[in-house]
Amino acid sequence: MIHRYATFIKAVNLTIDYIILNLSMVISYFIEDKSYISWISNKNYLPIVLVFNLIWLLSANVTGLYEQVLNKDSIKTYRGLIKTYLLFVSFICFTIIILIGTKAYFITREYLFYSLALFGFLLGFWKLIFLSIRRSDRALLIDSRSAIVIGGGRIGNDLHNFFKNNPSRGYKVIGFFDDNSESIIDKKLYLGATQDCISYVIANKVDEIFCTLPSSESAKIERLMLDADKNLIRFKFIPDYYDYGVKPTSIQSFGHIPVISIRPEPLENILNRFIKRVFDVLFSLFIILFVFSWLFPILAIIIKMQSKGPVFFVQARSGRDNKSFNCYKFRSMKVNNDSDSKQATRDDDRITKIGKFMRKTSLDELPQFFNVLIGNMSVVGPRPHMLKHTEQYSALIDKFMVRHFLKPGITGWAQVRGLRGETKTTEEMLGRVEADVWYLENWSFLLDLKIIFLTFWNAVKGEENAF
Repeated sequence: MIHRYATFIKAVNLTIDYIILNLSMVISYFIEDKSYISWISNKNYLPIVLVFNLIWLLSANVTGLYEQVLNKDSIKTYRGLIKTYLLFVSFICFTIIILIGTKAYFITREYLFYSLALFGFLLGFWKLIFLSIRRSDRALLIDSRSAIVIGGGRIGNDLHNFFKNNPSRGYKVIGFFDDNSESIIDKKLYLGATQDCISYVIANKVDEIFCTLPSSESAKIERLMLDADKNLIRFKFIPDYYDYGVKPTSIQSFGHIPVISIRPEPLENILNRFIKRVFDVLFSLFIILFVFSWLFPILAIIIKMQSKGPVFFVQARSGRDNKSFNCYKFRSMKVNNDSDSKQATRDDDRITKIGKFMRKTSLDELPQFFNVLIGNMSVVGPRPHMLKHTEQYSALIDKFMVRHFLKPGITGWAQVRGLRGETKTTEEMLGRVEADVWYLENWSFLLDLKIIFLTFWNAVKGEENAF
């Protein structure tokens, strides 16, 4: 993607961040300082201003905060901002409190707290404004480029459709070059054979070439690449392993051999797994101690009063690596023989009155926080399915088992997007699976927090598919 004002927007972000930083320091100065000396003429204060500004520049450079400001989504933007802010606070505390000392420049710990807290708040608010502006006006920041595609077939036509449906990418496909005109779906876009490509690009001042020829035509591809380089034409190649559904998001080199992962898995990183596990334990302990402890006896009494049977419902579910585990829930149905095979349906006569309320508010899932503490579930992840359903849908949906690379969760990306409740068709289950795989490939700690917030919000306002 080519952005016309990328450097300008980067400079604007940097400038406004510095204005916010210095404004926070000035405001904090007036709040804390009792000397009634103007901040601009206070010689003891100005060196601290310099330290703050230099350390923010250092922190931003370390984390790459201002790189690709127009490409990062909201989660990546805030994740980078939080990393930079925490690094900045650490450097400030170390530099001023430990190395310089607060007495040397008459800087109090209260001043440091006020200035850092105010800066963090204003910075977060400004980034929210920036993201809102960027979202509405991003099209104005895109520099459109003309392109031609060498090679028709599925890859070439898919690429054309992608650019057509995503104008924000900034590419306009003029047409196709291919030695076989029949491979071009839209005949009006056929421009000629591959040997005529370079001369056409030069004559019409086309910006870029996208080559989708198969690797079996390596001699032809190499010739086109050399000719493009000689004439200062940007040449991009789409490899034919695209046909296998591979998304080359991670490339490693084993010597001279490139190895491409078919999907990113952030939770394969041991640090990410550690962060997620620590959060799972702390969050589960909080819920168990401050919610489950007093709510359990109330729900237990009502459950026992409305129907015979145990308070808890225990069922074998599919977990990580497809290993089964006992999943705990508050019993929301009358005891029946179909619980291990039949899904709950709308107006299901097996559901008790209290069960209907618990399922609507997701309170029946509370005991699963013990599953999280044990370690066979996570707070956020794909919902665990009955063993029979895992066997059934794994035979119908190709990527169904991919979701089992992760621990199952009490809530998940599919659930907050409304993909919950009874799955009457394979297409409905496919929607869940796609959402779970997307979560697997795009996990971040901020995404988990977002899902937890949306889960609570949906529980408060009610969900149509929660029954």
